[in-house]
Amino acid sequence: MVYMANSKFRIADREFASRLIIGTGKYRSFPEMARCFEASGAEMVTVAVRRVNVTDRSKESLLDYIDTKKFFILPNTAGCYTADEAIRTARLAREVGLSHWIKLEVIGDQATLFPDNMQLLEATKVLVKEGFVVMPYTNDDLVMNLRLIDAGAAAVMPLGAPIGSGMGIQNLSNIRILREKITAVPLIIDAGVGTASDAVLAMELGADGVLMNTAIAQAQDAEAMARAMNHAVQAGRLAYLAGRIPKKLYATASSPLEGVLR
Repeated sequence: MVYMANSKFRIADREFASRLIIGTGKYRSFPEMARCFEASGAEMVTVAVRRVNVTDRSKESLLDYIDTKKFFILPNTAGCYTADEAIRTARLAREVGLSHWIKLEVIGDQATLFPDNMQLLEATKVLVKEGFVVMPYTNDDLVMNLRLIDAGAAAVMPLGAPIGSGMGIQNLSNIRILREKITAVPLIIDAGVGTASDAVLAMELGADGVLMNTAIAQAQDAEAMARAMNHAVQAGRLAYLAGRIPKKLYATASSPLEGVLR
């Protein structure tokens, strides 16, 4: 089934009312994190498998603060630098009962946290064959995104800017091209959002969803920012569907003179 940009937000066999996905890292406390979840309106939260004690549940964990009746947990392979590491991490997440869904990250450069796309593609192929719902974090290159889709990715998640940078979407043209060419699966902007206007822009460009962490967790008032992002994603989506007016160099009168009595 072709995934259309104006359809409901469906990934694989699940449908979500919220198009905002949020992370679980960098919060000042677990209670603050839980409050931000509620304020964001998100239904999906992503958890770094390698940074959580998933084998000994007798110790306090951020998992204790996620109400799985309200929030769908999306494990991720953050911190993995090879396909093998990422594959093992995904398997661990499934074995301990987190999910057979995986946000797949394979980092290629420690300073920029840019993805290693060749390793990412290899891991995607393996995990799809093993029955995982794979959502790869990648760059905004059209060819690589299409290759990941061909490999069976359930969604593609190109970065807007480096992880945690807060710079917003840096290459608008590439995102527009991705939106035009990717119709089979959802397109989710992952990384680089700094404030609500960045989220609005991502959605106005036609993204099906936005994933963010640092922009909320490190805001001076994280809960207020979570609420702002909730509204921003909704507003951007509505504006995209409404269809903006074309940009013009010169003015066009809001009240035309035609038909005016003189």
